[in-house]
Amino acid sequence: MSRIRITKSFTFETGHALYGYDGKCKNVHGHSYKLFVTVIGTPITDSSNVKYGMVIDFGDLKKIVKEEIVDIFDHATVFNKNTPHVELAKELSTRGHHVLLVDYQPTSENMVIDFADKIKKRLPETIQLHSLKLQETETSFAEWYQSDN
Repeated sequence: MSRIRITKSFTFETGHALYGYDGKCKNVHGHSYKLFVTVIGTPITDSSNVKYGMVIDFGDLKKIVKEEIVDIFDHATVFNKNTPHVELAKELSTRGHHVLLVDYQPTSENMVIDFADKIKKRLPETIQLHSLKLQETETSFAEWYQSDN
């Protein structure tokens, strides 16, 4: 049977700052991210299965990505916890802001690696994560491919 790729897209708003960066992105700012998640697998051939003909139910994929990425990162501000931004993060948190502290510089490149790890852990064994595309602006994005890793 043929292996098929399916893709679902997601959007979320996230703020961040890049500590030590030499450009404008050292300042706290935000993006309207678009995340494209592509998985690969064989469509279910058991005609008695309610998911007959599907690689994975788009609703099941949506649940995974919403729980692991969208619900966590949407309207959050992300800082590298190993930088002085941790002080700003504490201040924002005490004022009721949703702040995430991560182990990496929160660039699109590092975020897409983090997202891939989170999604792969939740997929059924018969489904593989093929690729992710994280679009930060209309003209800029980072891509992760399983075949490269």
